[in-house]
Amino acid sequence: MGEQRGHDQRPRLQGCHRVGGRSQSRRGRDPRRQSRRRVGHAVARAEVVRARLADPAASLHQGLRHRCAGSPRKGCPGVQDHHRQPLWHVGCSHRPSRRNALMTVRPTVVVVGLGPGGPEFVTEQTRAAIAQARHRFLRTAIHPSAGLVPDAVTFDHLYESADTFDSVYLQITEALVGAATEHGEVLYAVPGSPLVLERSVRQLRDDPRVHCILLPAISFLDLAYSALGIDPVESALQLIDGHDFATAAAGVTGPLLIAHCHANWVLSDIKLAIDDAADSAGTTNDTVAVTVLQRLGTPDELITHTTWAEMDHVVDADHLTSIYVPRLNVAVAQHYARFHALTRTLREQCPWDIEQTHASLIPHLLEETYEVVDALQELDPDDPGTDEALIEELGDLLYQIEFHATIAEQQGRFTIADVTQGIHDKLIRRHPHVFGDVRAESTDQVLSNWEAIKHAEKGRTSIFDGIPNSLPSLSYAYKAQKKASGVGFDWPDVHGALPKIAEETAEVLHAHASGDQAATAEEIGDLLFAVVNVARHLRVDPEVALRNAVGKFRTRFEGVEQLAAERGIVLAASDLAVLDQLWDEVKARGLNQ
Repeated sequence: MGEQRGHDQRPRLQGCHRVGGRSQSRRGRDPRRQSRRRVGHAVARAEVVRARLADPAASLHQGLRHRCAGSPRKGCPGVQDHHRQPLWHVGCSHRPSRRNALMTVRPTVVVVGLGPGGPEFVTEQTRAAIAQARHRFLRTAIHPSAGLVPDAVTFDHLYESADTFDSVYLQITEALVGAATEHGEVLYAVPGSPLVLERSVRQLRDDPRVHCILLPAISFLDLAYSALGIDPVESALQLIDGHDFATAAAGVTGPLLIAHCHANWVLSDIKLAIDDAADSAGTTNDTVAVTVLQRLGTPDELITHTTWAEMDHVVDADHLTSIYVPRLNVAVAQHYARFHALTRTLREQCPWDIEQTHASLIPHLLEETYEVVDALQELDPDDPGTDEALIEELGDLLYQIEFHATIAEQQGRFTIADVTQGIHDKLIRRHPHVFGDVRAESTDQVLSNWEAIKHAEKGRTSIFDGIPNSLPSLSYAYKAQKKASGVGFDWPDVHGALPKIAEETAEVLHAHASGDQAATAEEIGDLLFAVVNVARHLRVDPEVALRNAVGKFRTRFEGVEQLAAERGIVLAASDLAVLDQLWDEVKARGLNQ
């Protein structure tokens, strides 16, 4: 099957490109007909580079061996017999170009699928790649075709020791990246097809540290379609990961094919996710028909017809178990599903919504964000009634996010599911101290790890890469200074930063006296930058501090307006002395309250 876990227990803590392979040969020329010498030389050079990275001491011998690899000659007997082509060359069309073979030294992980059942479902290309590989890894040895991968390192132990599945897949990814970095190229075998519900493969493909090459394989889907007698396209079948059912099946009623049902507790969790939604809707799914598919493509194949209420009682789920549900009476996460459907309806039928674009919605996104900030600042921990404003403003902000995702979905670019999947995977990657074996004993260590991982993921060359240009100016200055401080460009303490305020103030006055308005504006910017630097050293967010100061000023001046109205004073007709007196009076009242 796709990504069977291979064990019947929960994790210990319960509850918790492709290679483009584009040939650089001239148009119309079959790359297979290139001269043997030319192709062999490119492959040889790539292996020499990889070998030198892996074992510098052996580089001289490796270089001599590959000089002789193109054609046997006197003095190099039998050298060609020892020449090994990289795994991508084994009947695989996704191979690097000649230029890439010479220049690319990124570690490679070749991913193969072992099919849905017995060895008869494993392709010849996969068998050849396994035989060719020097370093082999198996996600799980609990599979009918696992014996085809001899001398392989398995990851079954992680399922017993890790706290969550996210931790399992993160550790698998790190282990494979490490092995590929050490050896240059490794083979990773997974159940079924690498492209069907294999989260570890998805993480490898997204990891910029390695080249991930996928060989095509047979998945469990064809066997399931045959056993069920359905056309997945005509029936609009949706494939769901049983581990993520509560989120992946949001708003869906069927038909569903749910994989990764490797244990009865997985079936129970699936039922609970739906039953909670059914209870809130005043209905039930108990009598819904369910077909349990087990060990398809093996002599022990079993198909059981039962009901939603009984499915975790009448079968003994294993690593080759999936379930088919023609239709549910109520969907999981139906409240969000209704919200999602409403957003789409408005986009299709409301004239204002139809006219909007990503760009036109920017002011609304900013406005709703600031209103959330206001609601947070007014939140009273001792007054649950203040939650209502926050609930409302968070809803408005969520609508903006959903709106943008809906626009993108209509354009065929991405969906809200891509958004949620992306942030989920990023949070897993950025928290190796939670889901991996990295230790972080303090907040500073967590932030340091976060920045290092982000830098590696983005391939950034400057410390300032990633700071949004649209940030408010004070926050922009704060983040820029913090980035520079991270590499040591900073005063040791606030006493080094404070004198800069006086220095920049003097320069402002000098520029103003010269009558040069552009110079004055520049010096004002330097002065503000110096003030932000002092705030940063004192661990004060300048954006928040200034906002609070403006709020205090506004409150006091509103008091001045009220006091003036009580005394019949017209502010616009009053001089500064009158205004100062009213201000001081309001200020004194505030201090005495």
